[in-house]
Amino acid sequence: MRSLILTLTMLVAGCAQAVDRIPLPEFSGIRPADWFNSAPLRVADLRGQVVLVDVWTFDCWNCYRSFAWLKDLEAGLAGQPFRVIGIHSPEFAHERDPARVAAKIAEFDLHHPVMMDNDLAYWRALGNRFWPAFYLVDKDGRIRHRHVGETHSGDARATRIEAEINELLGE
Repeated sequence: MRSLILTLTMLVAGCAQAVDRIPLPEFSGIRPADWFNSAPLRVADLRGQVVLVDVWTFDCWNCYRSFAWLKDLEAGLAGQPFRVIGIHSPEFAHERDPARVAAKIAEFDLHHPVMMDNDLAYWRALGNRFWPAFYLVDKDGRIRHRHVGETHSGDARATRIEAEINELLGE
């Protein structure tokens, strides 16, 4: 019941939640084949940077309709200590095919690192329940904010996330 109340509260509140500075879980993909656009990453590799972790799957319309905003965000923060890390957590069996994921990454013109999460280990480590979900991580590797839902440049969610990123960059 508590989970249902939390979910409904998040939906009513614009799908945002401050998180109590919990450490970003270590990435579950450790083999080169688990990563696109990058060698395998560790959380320690990201220290000193603000990170937006984007949990998505390629058949999720809300996910890929958020990519234009993500790319605008990356371009606007070029030169800043900021990174986007994609986590592809499939909902359906056909979304587990690395060739299909690679094709979608190319189609959507994504250049940031993307980790395959076929066993949903990272999904579970985050306690995630939604696509897309965006986790903002501070320079010390702690999750500070979580947002859920399709996001577009200039909308209320994007404005809030961007303000939180700028706040974290200033720390």
